[in-house]
Amino acid sequence: MAGESFSSSTHPPLPPTTEDIRFTSLRLLRSRRVGATTFHRLRAEHGSARDALAALPDVARAAGVSSYEICPEGVIAAELKAGARAGAVLLVHGFAGYPDALADLADAPPVLWALGRLDLLNKPMISLVGARNASSLGTRMAKALSRELGEEGHVVVSGLARGIDAAAHLAALPSGTIAVQAGGVDVIYPAENADLADRIAKDGLRLSEQPMGLQPMARHFPARNRIIAGLGRACVVVEAAAKSGSLITARDAADLGREVMAVPGHPFDARAAGCNMLIRDGATLIRRAADVIEALGPLAHPGLEKLAGGDPVRPLPAPTSARASGTAETIRTKPIATDIAKLHSQILDRLGPTPVPEDQLIRDLAATPASLSPALTELELSGEITRHSGGLLSRSN
Repeated sequence: MAGESFSSSTHPPLPPTTEDIRFTSLRLLRSRRVGATTFHRLRAEHGSARDALAALPDVARAAGVSSYEICPEGVIAAELKAGARAGAVLLVHGFAGYPDALADLADAPPVLWALGRLDLLNKPMISLVGARNASSLGTRMAKALSRELGEEGHVVVSGLARGIDAAAHLAALPSGTIAVQAGGVDVIYPAENADLADRIAKDGLRLSEQPMGLQPMARHFPARNRIIAGLGRACVVVEAAAKSGSLITARDAADLGREVMAVPGHPFDARAAGCNMLIRDGATLIRRAADVIEALGPLAHPGLEKLAGGDPVRPLPAPTSARASGTAETIRTKPIATDIAKLHSQILDRLGPTPVPEDQLIRDLAATPASLSPALTELELSGEITRHSGGLLSRSN
């Protein structure tokens, strides 16, 4: 049964089934205070989600949380049933079907609910985002770019928002489009895009890392944006104000080493301010799809031989981007309690309410990623620090 107990046995353990992997991975992720980075850290240290679950109460106890309980089996069973009712498939990081484009992100989604054509994840993707209050010219540009990019073999990725996102999805439907949702994959937001979302589920793909049935909140959108940025070979911004979610997506793309591109606009149009800023700061100026294709070079078709679903394949190592260097190292030696307390104190002294990069904290403490990794996990489980998207840490209020 997927909802296994962790009792010992005299028989050698059987290899985990796909169902076991999905169940235990989801249960680890849904346990209290376990986010994406902590999930990867625990799985890397203990070898599997199953073993990480067994160790989690002890890890929490070491962090000073004596009454820690892992997520109940019934909660996970209910989410899996809801996914099955919706026709969605659960993709697990490191196993068959999970998109290669996200595999090396420091905070890669441990699981993704997918509804629609899984084969689109094996094709070259380009992210296209922009303003919700898009102009007529902006929506026309988004449609033209999406249609032409699709004709050239690219899958357009966006966020199913009104405005530029909706226009991009609509034009890309014939060739393939992926909508990354901030809430559950079965929750349509905004409601005005319900018909479009239904069409994407049939002819494209909808993705979400959130639990089934979750209504999106403001804090979910930046997390969604990092997935949009990660999936694309490039991120194209059509219209964006000087302070907008589209610029967050562009910044995530730049941090991940993706190409950032922008459509210029009139200096007096506030909806063009963000794009003009991106171009000023080095983004590629885009007038038509040909500019995107020229900037990216020859089209690659990675992973076409990899089939979605099916038996689990080799597990990937923990994410290995610069922001997560050292997260796959296993800690075998246990420092004494006084050393642990001292390290916790040093970490908390360095952190404040303003998030700072984890690699900056490592440099400030003159520590190694391997020595800091378990301490950060313990402080996160105890609620003393908060992890933000982009590899950032802050001290909890």
